[in-house]
Amino acid sequence: MGKTLYLLSSGSLKRKDNTLFVERVGEKPRFLPVETTDEIMVMGELDLNKSLLEFLTQKQIILHFFNYHGYYAGTYYPREHMNSGAVILAQAAHYTDEARRHKLASTLIVGAIENMRKVVAYYQRRASLDVEDILSDLERFEAMAPQSGSVPALMGIEGNARNRYYQFFDRLVQDEAFKMVERTRRPPSNRMNALISFLNSMCYILALSQIYRTHLDPRIGFLHETNFRRFSLNLDLAEIFKPILVDRLIFSLVNRREIQEKHFEKETGGGIYLNDRGREIVLRAWETRVNETIEHPRLKRNVSYRGLMRMEAYKIQKHILDDTPYDPFVSRW
Repeated sequence: MGKTLYLLSSGSLKRKDNTLFVERVGEKPRFLPVETTDEIMVMGELDLNKSLLEFLTQKQIILHFFNYHGYYAGTYYPREHMNSGAVILAQAAHYTDEARRHKLASTLIVGAIENMRKVVAYYQRRASLDVEDILSDLERFEAMAPQSGSVPALMGIEGNARNRYYQFFDRLVQDEAFKMVERTRRPPSNRMNALISFLNSMCYILALSQIYRTHLDPRIGFLHETNFRRFSLNLDLAEIFKPILVDRLIFSLVNRREIQEKHFEKETGGGIYLNDRGREIVLRAWETRVNETIEHPRLKRNVSYRGLMRMEAYKIQKHILDDTPYDPFVSRW
């Protein structure tokens, strides 16, 4: 499994013979390890040309772009190299079969809510929090998911569960500077919302990059509508992992004071965003987190969270091919 590289400052990304290098004003060119790179995250301004894109396609390296505030803007997605007509047909057939689509979508939501419950229960034990009411509601929403009559109804259950789950954040986080109060997205109204939005974006991108390494088509999701949106399957896949990757990382960063008020800035219009230093701290922590390993209960060997997400995509692929019913990853703690 290759590495993820982050270009946080502005410069030029170029091809030279069979390698890549970054040029920045006043610095020596920095060469990048092409053969061991899966994706490049571009945070600053970047000059590039067609020759570079052809080389990235040849090497199957994905290029993700972020806007001024550090939020996802788009992807240079090289031509799919693992296209499979059989998988694409099965994926489309699964989507258009309402009953089969609903079953898979509800399984994804059950897995996501179960991981939310795991996070809440973990901190209940660790911090002696009074959160039985939230755990009870999450359990109720989880039971409702398979009984819902449609995917839109399922989305409603997911939204209610997540809103209830977000109420747990303010019970756990004691620092008044990081109280969420309510979830706001565009723009994020406070520091906690800014952290959630930024790291959720990173989780969606991680899922997209892992799907690219399978036969699945990221444009055909099952929980999120497949319409004019460029990608949707990565949003489905990320639902499983957001509680255990994004939310736990946020609690760690805030409670250890690795991220502080000084790492945010307020923009015209009222939005609160991470500044350059804040993004650097969060991205370092994110990269460490997704490369952490756990012992896989079935394989009996250590697997990184990045690897687990790719394995989850393979499980969805097997499900739609009627090989093995999908069973979502649920954290054991």
